[in-house]
Amino acid sequence: MGMAQKALAQREQMTGAERLGLRVSAMINHPLAQVQRWVTIHQLDMDAQEDWDGILEVLASTDGIDLTFHDDGAVTVKWEAQESDEPTAAAVAEDERNLWEAREEEAAPF
Repeated sequence: MGMAQKALAQREQMTGAERLGLRVSAMINHPLAQVQRWVTIHQLDMDAQEDWDGILEVLASTDGIDLTFHDDGAVTVKWEAQESDEPTAAAVAEDERNLWEAREEEAAPF
């Protein structure tokens, strides 16, 4: 069985709830969502109502997460910054120092 066939077989073995969970997780973990600390999710036609309700229940019961329900059925998921999300002054200073050192090394090409 080829790699594409294995991936398809694995995808077919996944439950609707697992697919929905992976989709929502990928949206939440997207770099832009991580910067802005919110993302709007939508129920797709292929999402069973039971699975959708289940994922919303999990999100609603998670500390630090707020849900906003919209008239069109979309849900905006917002979360608080974790302490590890905020760069420390020392980390910012280290990044700046590394940036300047890299620029100094590139400055003299001859």
